[in-house]
Amino acid sequence: MEILSPAKINLFLIVTERRADGYHNLVSLMCGIKLYDTISLDVGYHGTTISCAHPDVPEDESNLAYKAVNVFQKALGRYAGVKIIIEKQIPVAAGLGGGSSNAAAVLSGLNRYHGYPFSKDDLMAMGLSVGADVPFFLYNKPAIASGVGEKLTHCHGLQNLKVLLVFPGFGVSTAHVYKSLNLGLTKCKKKLKQVLLNHLNFDPRYHLCNDLETVVASRYPFISAAKETLLDLGATGALMSGSGPTVFGLFSDLERAKAASLTLSKHSKWRFYLADMLL
Repeated sequence: MEILSPAKINLFLIVTERRADGYHNLVSLMCGIKLYDTISLDVGYHGTTISCAHPDVPEDESNLAYKAVNVFQKALGRYAGVKIIIEKQIPVAAGLGGGSSNAAAVLSGLNRYHGYPFSKDDLMAMGLSVGADVPFFLYNKPAIASGVGEKLTHCHGLQNLKVLLVFPGFGVSTAHVYKSLNLGLTKCKKKLKQVLLNHLNFDPRYHLCNDLETVVASRYPFISAAKETLLDLGATGALMSGSGPTVFGLFSDLERAKAASLTLSKHSKWRFYLADMLL
């Protein structure tokens, strides 16, 4: 069984408070994009194994896809080993949700294999125990996520824009970014107050905002440089996705996005991905 596992971007990300359990409550507009890992599942082995050619992807119990197998089989009450092969296209530790998407793909794939014993809500509850972004990938629609990411509301009316991702070639630790966040300096809640209260349509010219961006940008000048370059090349807006370090630019037409990608290719250390939004 082969399953496509998409990336996501955060069109805004507001961190509202730190919880007693160490996690943070947030409000984030998330949208899948057509940049995919491929997950191959083969059920019936003695034990569960994971293999991936990417050197930064763990091939043990710490992999979220491995955790998803354990959670699913515990809920099912039956245990059979699963051979998982992950073909990576989504950059690792990049703010694009690749690991969470892989876990969601495993949950949905195993559910299909076993004849759909669980509802989507059941799977989303399982997914939350694996990672905060996993429910979004099972929800499979643009959504405003709240809580730690588990409360999802479908977001209608997003413009169908082209997404140009710029990845610097290194990942960052999500846990470290949140640990370094100073909630007193966050600004997105104030900026987006009217959008949230009045249910205004998202406009990338005015509403792109990420409270985690200043934390990462203070350490990596790449963030500001990539945003400035994308805007200079005609992007409607540019923002760091999630906990970074990937920066995306939104373009109103394909030709302008392709031209920007060609110009950016002169940066030999940066990697680029042009994708459609999953609306």
